[in-house]
Amino acid sequence: MKYPMLSETYTLNNGVEIPRLGLGTWLIPDNKAADAVTSAIDLGYRMIDTAQAYGNEAGVGEGVRSSGIARDQLFVTTKIDASHKSYDSAAQSIDESLQLAKFDYFDMIIIHCPQPWDQFRGEDRYFEQNVEVWRALEDAYQAGKVRAIGVSNFLADDLQNILDHATVKPAVNQVLCHAGNVPFGLIDTCRQADVLVEAYSPVAHGAALGNGLLVELAEKYGVSVAQLCIRYVLQLGCVALPKTANPQHMAQNADVAGFEISHEDMERIKRMPDLDQYGEDGFFPVFAKSDSAR
Repeated sequence: MKYPMLSETYTLNNGVEIPRLGLGTWLIPDNKAADAVTSAIDLGYRMIDTAQAYGNEAGVGEGVRSSGIARDQLFVTTKIDASHKSYDSAAQSIDESLQLAKFDYFDMIIIHCPQPWDQFRGEDRYFEQNVEVWRALEDAYQAGKVRAIGVSNFLADDLQNILDHATVKPAVNQVLCHAGNVPFGLIDTCRQADVLVEAYSPVAHGAALGNGLLVELAEKYGVSVAQLCIRYVLQLGCVALPKTANPQHMAQNADVAGFEISHEDMERIKRMPDLDQYGEDGFFPVFAKSDSAR
């Protein structure tokens, strides 16, 4: 394969293999998602990450079907919208996602957020409701509608709540994770529970590109800042999910197997000041049009 990193995998706690590097599709419109997905698959990507809240599941499904690659050679994730906090609502949404994508199954479905986004990190933790949503995911898993199930944006106690009630352990916790904003304690908690961490927005929505330290280190290794950032989260042991609809950026993002960040430079990045101002993407994490988003 032209980009060896795209063929590397982790094994989830239920034995299912998942690529270490995939394509995120946040903010890619439905009418452009198919082209983005087929471009990525042509380059060698085998994991595509979408969500109900993205509004592009139909386009992602179209891209998968038109790619020429067998469905069982691809790993497609979607997410239950954060507004679904009951068994019935979550179960119905799973079936609707399958219908939109025209899939018989998803490889993974995860709870997008422990709370509706307009209550994100508020006092109401929705513990009981998330157990109900998890029960819907477990039933979908047992019915063969999904090969693995997990969570996203869950803090340690949100995750423990699921572990305390689950018959099927969460396979992943997909969280915001990038240079200058890494939840090290949460990653340790997930690792101890045998829950793989997926890092979304590994380039900080583009905000990392002008950071002085990251520019310096990228020049040192002869790579782009985006490549350095992706390599950083990979070396932390996370799945990397950079988002782009640009085939040139897809190719660059995938070309991260030819260098390794030294221990000393990993520590420098770990100690860098917080990088949490996202410029034009500063509305993160709330879609104005919806209760739930990335």
